[in-house]
Amino acid sequence: MNSGSYTPRSAPREGDREGSAPAEATAIAIAPGVAHFPGFLDVPAQAALRDAILAILAEAPPFRPRMPRTGKPFSVGMSNCGPLGWVSDERGYRYQPAHPETGRPWPAMPASLVAAWRQIAPSAPEPEACLINLYDSAARMGLHQDRDEEDFSVPVVSLSLGDTALFRVGGLERNAPTRSFRLASGDAMALRGEGRLVFHGVDRILAGSSTLLPQGGRINLTLRRVTRAGA
Repeated sequence: MNSGSYTPRSAPREGDREGSAPAEATAIAIAPGVAHFPGFLDVPAQAALRDAILAILAEAPPFRPRMPRTGKPFSVGMSNCGPLGWVSDERGYRYQPAHPETGRPWPAMPASLVAAWRQIAPSAPEPEACLINLYDSAARMGLHQDRDEEDFSVPVVSLSLGDTALFRVGGLERNAPTRSFRLASGDAMALRGEGRLVFHGVDRILAGSSTLLPQGGRINLTLRRVTRAGA
């Protein structure tokens, strides 16, 4: 999938994976292991990535995941791109290679997302899944951990497009103290090291804070390595 003219700061050049690693992006430490990269994508890069994701959603339509025990639908719509995609229903949380409703393989991950991963996590193995979360103004995401992957030493990296989200992070226990900060369109963040398994969620969406998405709302792109490298 062509992602347009995306050029991240200190972008890796062709052949960088065979030579020197790309320069790591500069972050603000929100908490130990929780890194915020304000303005990681400039406006043209946001527009190019938006167009790439909208094309993916035309091929892999958004679905509404359900809670494993109750079958209650999430308030967030989802899709995926990459070799594997995250899904949730009465059978549980899991990764699988095909869309749960169409049965078709997930679309390829845009090169711009791989480039962003390489800049934020230059020493990590390549991502295998990009979860696409679609938030309208009423959508929320409760506190949770990302722990359906095999190797917690690999970071989780996310990129935000559209309306600003009030994002909340806590600790390794659900009842640990939390703090919140804003993720605006073009921001990136990473959970890594001791922050890889912190509880986190989205309290609310600030409707109308961005004009990037034609229908409003927010797209969050979460990049993950699913399997253990070399396994």
